[in-house]
Amino acid sequence: MFSLPDRDQQGGAMVRWLLRVRYLGISALVGALAVSAVSGTSAQANPLEQFLAPSREYAGILPTPLGDSFYTPPPDFESRPTGTVLANRPSGAGLTLFPLLSTELLIRSTDAKGRPVPVVATLLMPTAPWPGPGPRPLLSFDAAIDSLGHRCAPSYELKSGLSTMLWAAQIPLSKGYAVVVPDHQGPRQAYGAGRMAGHAVLDAIKAVIRAPELGLRPDAPTVVTGYSGGAIATGWAAELAPEYAPEVNLVGAAFGGVPADFGMLLDTMNGRNAAGGVFLAATLGLAREYPEMLGLMNDNGWRLAQIGKDMCIPAEEFVGLVAPIPVQALTDVAAPTELPMVKEILAANRLGATAPKVPVFLYHATHDQWVPIAGAESLYAQWCGGGTPVEFQVYPGEHFIVSSSGIPDANAWIDDRFAGRPVTPECARFG
Repeated sequence: MFSLPDRDQQGGAMVRWLLRVRYLGISALVGALAVSAVSGTSAQANPLEQFLAPSREYAGILPTPLGDSFYTPPPDFESRPTGTVLANRPSGAGLTLFPLLSTELLIRSTDAKGRPVPVVATLLMPTAPWPGPGPRPLLSFDAAIDSLGHRCAPSYELKSGLSTMLWAAQIPLSKGYAVVVPDHQGPRQAYGAGRMAGHAVLDAIKAVIRAPELGLRPDAPTVVTGYSGGAIATGWAAELAPEYAPEVNLVGAAFGGVPADFGMLLDTMNGRNAAGGVFLAATLGLAREYPEMLGLMNDNGWRLAQIGKDMCIPAEEFVGLVAPIPVQALTDVAAPTELPMVKEILAANRLGATAPKVPVFLYHATHDQWVPIAGAESLYAQWCGGGTPVEFQVYPGEHFIVSSSGIPDANAWIDDRFAGRPVTPECARFG
C-alpha cells in the first residue's frame, strides 16, 4: 500500500496505474463500481482514495452486515452443540404455490477450520398433513448461491419474494416434503469453501429435526440436493455426514454440475467471459475462509475484493463479460497455484477423498463449458472405489441446460429414496 499523494500526483499515479494494468480491462472495475452503486450494496466514503490506495484490512473485504440483530448470536453460542437453534422467527416463502409455514433459523455451526460460527437456514413446511407412512421426509435444497453479499443468500431472497434460484423447490413442496434451505456459504459468504458449506447443510438438518415444534421427527428420512455451487455444499455434506452428523437419517444425495476440483476450473473459467467473474468470486470466497491467501494479493486484488465484496452472481457475470480478469493478475507471485499453501487449500476443498455412506445420484452435462465433466468422472470413480453406490447420468447439453433437464430424473430418484425403494448396490453410468 502507498500513501495518497496530492491531486496532481493522484492524476499521474492514476495514468501510470492504468497503463500498467490495461490488459486487465479496467472497464470491469468501473462496471463493478456502477453495479455496486445501482444495487446499493457497498459504498466508500472516498472511492478515488480507496481505489488508489486500497486498504489491506481483512474486515474490508467481508460482506456488508445487514444491520439485523437476529443474525448476532448470543455470547455463549460457541459452547453449544453444533446444530443448536440460537434464534428463530417467521420468514418468507418466496414465490410459492403451496400453503406452508416458513421459519428462519440462526444455528450454531462450524467453519472450514473447525471454529464455531452462526449460520442461517429457512425451513419451508407444508401446512397439509403428511399423507405417507412414517415421518415426513426432509429435503435439504442447497441453492447455487455463488455470490459474495448477504443480500444474495436464499434466506434474504425468500423474505423479499425474489427467489428465482429456488423455483425447483416447488417440486418437493408439492409432494408434501419439508424443505430446508441453508445459507450454506456461512457468515462470511465463503463461496467455494466446501467444508464450510457441508457443515452448514448438516447443521441446518440437525437443527430442524431436533425441534419438534417445527413439525419434524429426529428420524425423518433426509436427502441433500443441489446443482453447481449448490452441488459443492451437497457433495461435502454427503462426505462429512458419517463423522459430523451421524444422528441424521441421511438416505441419499442427488446433485449435478459439481465443481469437484477447484483446480480444474483454472482452464475453463479463469479469465473466460462471464465465467471469469464467477471464478474470481469463488477465489475471494476461499480467501475469506482461508485468509492466509490474502498475503498473495497485490493492490489490484485488494481493489477488486473491496469493490466486489457484496456482489451477487449477475454482477459477477457482468464483470466477467466486460473484461474477464485472470486470477493471476491479482497477485505478483509467479505460479501462485504451485505454492504449497495454495495446493493445500485446493486439496482441502477437493471432493472425493471420503466415500459417502449413502446412495448418490450424480449428473453432468456432456459439454459443460464451465465445469469440466472430467471432475465428475473422477469423483464417480473415487466414490465407487470407496464403496458408494453411485448412479452417474450424463445428459446432452451444457451447464445451464442440464441444470433444468436433469431435474426430473433427480426428483424421481429422490422420491425412490423417500419411499424406501432399494438401490442397485453397484455403480452405474448412463448417457
